[in-house]
Amino acid sequence: MGLSRLDVFYRRLLLTKLFIGGWGRPEDLRRIFEFRKFIGDREKCKSLVSEDYPVYINKTEELTDCFIHDGFFFSPLEHLVPGILPQEAVKARFQFIVPKKWQKNRPVCIHLAGTGDHFFWRRRTLMARPMIKEAGMGSLLLENPYYGYRKPKDQLRSCLKNVSDLFVMGGALILESTALLRWLEREGYWPLGMTGISMGGYMASLAVTNWPKPIPLIPCLSWSTASSVFTTGVLSKAVNWTELEKQYAINSVYEEEIINLLEYCGADSFKMGAEQWKGADTLDDLLGLSGDLRQSVGQHVEAGRPAKPAEAPEGGRNEDRGVSPSISRETNKDLLSRTLGAHSTRHRTKSNLTKCCRPSLHSESISFMKGVMDECTHMANFSVPVDTNLIIVVQAKEDAYVPRTGVLSLQEIWPGCEVRFLNGGHISAYLFKQNVFRQAIYDAFNRFYLKYPDLQ
Repeated sequence: MGLSRLDVFYRRLLLTKLFIGGWGRPEDLRRIFEFRKFIGDREKCKSLVSEDYPVYINKTEELTDCFIHDGFFFSPLEHLVPGILPQEAVKARFQFIVPKKWQKNRPVCIHLAGTGDHFFWRRRTLMARPMIKEAGMGSLLLENPYYGYRKPKDQLRSCLKNVSDLFVMGGALILESTALLRWLEREGYWPLGMTGISMGGYMASLAVTNWPKPIPLIPCLSWSTASSVFTTGVLSKAVNWTELEKQYAINSVYEEEIINLLEYCGADSFKMGAEQWKGADTLDDLLGLSGDLRQSVGQHVEAGRPAKPAEAPEGGRNEDRGVSPSISRETNKDLLSRTLGAHSTRHRTKSNLTKCCRPSLHSESISFMKGVMDECTHMANFSVPVDTNLIIVVQAKEDAYVPRTGVLSLQEIWPGCEVRFLNGGHISAYLFKQNVFRQAIYDAFNRFYLKYPDLQ
């Protein structure tokens, strides 16, 4: 089946370019790649976020059928990889929408935002409010880093400035989802699940790979990796390849160092048959937190208020970033050095600028993009969810934004998951099939009820 014409047309309406700032600072890529190698193993990071990680409700609004609670907490990523998040994104905000009267138990589904989904109105109107009416189910809407209140001042609308921003977003959402799931458990809500549409589906999938218990997962209009989205999908036409190629050509650190951090080498890996790459072996023993660092980040957060430690991480004063006073100067240094290896930056500009004009530069940049995207978004790079039978994937047959050709299917990576295909493309499914997404959520939760009636 071909690609949706509506998808192709809709993409042409996007006049702004993605990643106008380029790949991102090499030191940021190093840190987030190495952190990915740790967080991709669920067993290694069970206690990264404490059972009592502080989450706060600061306002409640009563509507005819529900209560809307506005809440916040500070992203655990800021404590594990200090300064990697922009200052505006450190404080995570969410809306918690619950029915006035529960029909059965107190089920809650966390919804992560898709591309362009700023603030909460869209998810609240199209998903959360109907779910209360149809199934008496609560919804928690987490705002993504780089969106809404968490959008950096120099970012244009939804267009992430750097490629690395997408990976930082993913790392943050994995930890933030864990914090919210733990909070919901403490508050007695059950069962809990996760969903998202498009990019939100990818992020929800990543988050569930890190959750140590069976949990319903309903990723809609997403697939096994984001690499195809930016290299072969229609959105690749919006990528600022001119800037990416220039940076890749001039700064040898991408070709000579960053590529060595790219680990994934499955059947659809960029390394398969990529003869132009030299020295692209994986690094061994990249990350191993010592026992004291495995202690939960939440133990370093003082309940109630952001504080003022002695030394601010790069990118902003600590009191503005919500860092606890119990994270001392020495603790931050120790955490950074032992968690991420304290790599030094090595920028080397090539004297032979004719490299910028080499015929293979564009294809090399695309291959590098596939490599870095697979590193941080390919589901094969993360643990398999505890129970794949609780996963219902909803995809569009003619999706031009999320190509499935040439990449592993989710059924191969997560044996036992169900995939439901809709006629049409990405845009038409989003506009007209929200009811199908909601039904998949209800079905996944019902499977949980039947399989784990006593798991509470």
